[in-house]
Amino acid sequence: MNLETFLDPYALALVGGGTIASAVLRTSAGDLARALLALRTLPRRRFAADPLLEQITAFGRIARRHGPVALDKSVIADPDVAAAIADIVDGHGPDAVESRLRYLRQARIERHCAAADVWAGMAEAAPAMGMVGTLVGLVAMFVQMTDPQAIGGAMAVALLATLYGALLANLVAMPVASRLRAAARVEAFERRRLEEPLVALAAREQPRGTVVRSWHGASEAA
Repeated sequence: MNLETFLDPYALALVGGGTIASAVLRTSAGDLARALLALRTLPRRRFAADPLLEQITAFGRIARRHGPVALDKSVIADPDVAAAIADIVDGHGPDAVESRLRYLRQARIERHCAAADVWAGMAEAAPAMGMVGTLVGLVAMFVQMTDPQAIGGAMAVALLATLYGALLANLVAMPVASRLRAAARVEAFERRRLEEPLVALAAREQPRGTVVRSWHGASEAA
């Protein structure tokens, strides 16, 4: 079987270009960029909270010996844990730390879902663009009925457009969307494990008898 038989630049341009155009028109620039950048995460191992839990335990020992201010010099790669530790160093209470962590976790979930939705939308659009390519090919075929050679090229566009739409939807876009959603669910569950030890650390290190400010700017009595 000659694979070149299944390659047609016009059909590919109609389906691929139409699918991309649909994604651009229905998605904000930020979500579209996020969906493309999310492709880098697919080969990676799924998020696991265990290394961060060990780091939080180490932070607890440091705070117990040297006070929470000593944590300000710690190098923390994870942004959510870094934000919580910064709140603890600033004297925020456990409620404020818990609120911050929940907000960051929910915001992260929304970003992941937005990226997955872009790919799911492309999976929906690709078969429709394949049908559009088929109709364009049929129109070109009927217009050139007097030219046998032109009929063959138009027929190839019509048939291959449907094939490209099905392949793009079922072998590219939908698998990417499914994997992104699965990774997002795992990360949301794992990040939920980080909240309890960080909140406990905030409760233990919260200054007594002072007024502190929550992460969103409201005053709280310690």
